[in-house]
Order: sequence, then structure tokens, then C-alpha cells
Amino acid sequence: MFRFDAHRSVHFCDGSSRRDFLHAGALSVLGLTLPKFLTLQAAAREQDKPAADNDINCILLFLVGGPSQLDTWDPKPDAPAEVRGPFRPIATKVPGIQITEIFPKMAAHMDKISLIRSVYHTATAVHDTGHQMMQTGRLFQGGIEHPHMGCVLGHLKGQRGEVPAHVLMPRPIGRTGGNLPHGQNAGYLGKSFDPFILNADPSDPKFKVPDLLPPDYISAQRLDRRQKLREAVDGAMKTFEASPQAQQMDDNFSLAYRLMTNPQARSAFQLDAEPNPLRDRYGRTRFGQCCLLARRLVERGVRFVTINMFETVFDEITWDIHGSRPFTDIQEMSRLVAPNFDQAYSALLEDLQVRGLLEKTMVIAMGEFGRTPKINPAGGRDHHPGVWTVLMGGGPIQGGRVIGESDEIGAYPKARPISPAEVAATVYHGLGLDPHQELRGPQNRPIPLVDYSVQPIRDLF
Repeated sequence: MFRFDAHRSVHFCDGSSRRDFLHAGALSVLGLTLPKFLTLQAAAREQDKPAADNDINCILLFLVGGPSQLDTWDPKPDAPAEVRGPFRPIATKVPGIQITEIFPKMAAHMDKISLIRSVYHTATAVHDTGHQMMQTGRLFQGGIEHPHMGCVLGHLKGQRGEVPAHVLMPRPIGRTGGNLPHGQNAGYLGKSFDPFILNADPSDPKFKVPDLLPPDYISAQRLDRRQKLREAVDGAMKTFEASPQAQQMDDNFSLAYRLMTNPQARSAFQLDAEPNPLRDRYGRTRFGQCCLLARRLVERGVRFVTINMFETVFDEITWDIHGSRPFTDIQEMSRLVAPNFDQAYSALLEDLQVRGLLEKTMVIAMGEFGRTPKINPAGGRDHHPGVWTVLMGGGPIQGGRVIGESDEIGAYPKARPISPAEVAATVYHGLGLDPHQELRGPQNRPIPLVDYSVQPIRDLF
């Protein structure tokens, strides 16, 4: 009897999940007949390598919480003490570009990176808003949820071989104090273009990807539950087969099967195949091992990888440095968060370059906003979308440049203000996509990737 399972949280129209279909008895319900099953199996064996192309990949490091521009990549040493913060600026590999002393490893790679120091937005200063705008180029309005840049890439260019086009790790952004979408799914493009979500911590010694693990056994309780589910599905199947969800379910189910059975797909996620010294170089943290896994994934055909450095701003030390608990302060950020980023980010750039991958892989690091110029009484800084810094490098992006400038206290853009939409347009342009290409949105109306008036930051190319 053929059976397979996965733990990915994909739910169908009747509320059941994909993990409730796991043996040959369910194949006909899904439209996956035994001949089709065997055909997929044979095709998978022939797909050992991704299709070769010269397309640009992207690794997006999303720095959930919002790093302080003043304490990181836009120091203001001549500002008053309550503004400039406790860290000294240091020289980098590129003459004239300084960052703060908490990133010594990154400083040695400045020739690979450009700094955009004048990113800003004027929407509400909450995390969710920034998450949406920076990852989609647009704000959630009128009930329209816009797609993540990686989902757009997957929609327009498809996947290579049997690996997903877009992988998100370790998990989607969770609770950050608001009640709005975070911009990390396919939005109006539909669930079939959502990212493949890792749903696991790569730094765990027992790390396994749930979606790639068929179970060794099924408990009697689960078997009984599935039998009841089959009866319910069989009774409603005629109606269901006529619905649009039927094709989506078949697509999702087929993808889960191919991921579990295809050697190319499975090997892409086998982080334990990497040598221990390299894993140590990235850092044995969740973020560090995600960065290493991202390199491994693009090397094997994944087009876009999104890494959330944190999943929430609560109950852990993040870039959200308000000072008072449950948040952290500037000093704690410098001792724990910054070294984690510095080590993993520099290792990723170096590793990609050594392997010849940096020239075809953009590496972007961004938060959802900056922090207030003046340090608050709790020793932290609060939300401030007035100005902040985004890091870009790799692929067609030229390193060693500074785009834009903030004012004397790092409060607002002084020169060349850059909107989130311009950041998104730059990513699309770097990926070889026309930023004004139209997608079909709700009611089939055309929606360009970014507004027609928005242009990429051409000084980076």
C-alpha cells in the first residue's frame, strides 16, 4: 500500500489538512490515480538536477523588530550623546564608509555591500505595516493583500526542477502587536504560490523538515480519524471536483509528494551534509544555520529564500530595542543580536563568493523601520519610520556604495529619500523582472508589481 504524509499546514475547503491524506486509498479522492502516482515517481527519479539558467536568485534577511540606524549602519559621531548612542564608528574595507563597532566582520565585506541610508515611509509606525511595505512594495488596503516579492518571482518564473521557487524559514512572522497581514504570502495570486515554509529550527541537533518526513507508522487513533475523514470527503466529492479548490489541492498534494520522493529536493534541505567547521563559521544559532541552509538551497535551484531573523518581538531579545521588558535595550542588542547577525551575514557573503554564487545571488538585509534618534529613559529607542538603512549586495548590485543620506541626527532623509516601493522595484529589477509588469489582481484587474511612477534605484547597478 502506498502512503505518504506531511505536517505542512495546508488546509482544504472542508477544513481538513493535507496530512489527513496518506495512503493509496486516498489517492482517487485527490484525483491522483495509481498510474499518475507511478508516473510522478518515475519523473522524479529523472530530476536529479535543477534546470540550468542564468537567472538571478535572492536571499532576503528580514530583521524583524527594526534595527536602529544610528547604532548600526548610519552612525552619527558628532550628534549629542543622547542621539549618537554608545558605539564608535569604525572604518570598513571601502574608504569613506563607516559603520558602528558592533559589526567588525561585516566591515571587512563592505566592498560587497551597498548601504541605502534614506529609506522611509509615512504610514503608521507599527511592525505589521513595515513588514507589508518592505516585502510587497505596497500597503494592505481595501482588503487587498499583495504578494511577497518571492511569491511574485515564483509565479512569473516557476520553479527549477523539483525544489520550491520560494522558501521561507524558519517560520512566518507571528505576533508583533498588530492584527494585519505581514506580507509573507502570495496574497491575491493564490495559495499555490505561497512560499514553502520550513517550520523547523535548523540549529536544532535533531533538525528535520516536517514536509519531507513520511511517518514510520500511523496510530490507531489517527487511522480512525482518517477513515472518518475519507467517508466525509467521499460524500462531498462530486461537488468538490467542480470547484477551483480541487485543482489547488491536487497541486499542493503533488508538490508535497515530489518533495518527499525527489532526491534533489530532499538533499537540498540536508544541512547535516555541511562540514562542521563551516556550520561553526555561520554560528550555531537559528539565524546562522538558516543562512547556511539558504546558501545550500539557492545552490540547488531555489530562486528566492526569505529568512526571518525573529518570529516575534516578544519574549526574546530582538532588534526591537524599546528598553523596558519584554523588550531589550541598546546594550543587550549589541551583546546578543548584533554579533549573531554579523557572524552569519559575513559568512553568507563569503561563502557565496567562494562558490561563485554571489554574482548571481542578491543578498538583502532589511528591517521594517528605524528607531527614534533620541534614546528613551529605559535605555532604548522606539519605532521610527522616518528613516533607516537597508543593505543590498550580490547579483547585479554594486558593492561599496552609499545611496541617500539621513540628516544630522538620523531622523529623516536629507538626500535621495527612498520609499519601500522603490526598494521593491530595485529587487524586481535585479531579478530581471519589469517592476511595472502587470499581475491579475482581484476581479481580474491589472496591478503592476509597483506603481508606474516608481523606479528602481539605478545607482546600485
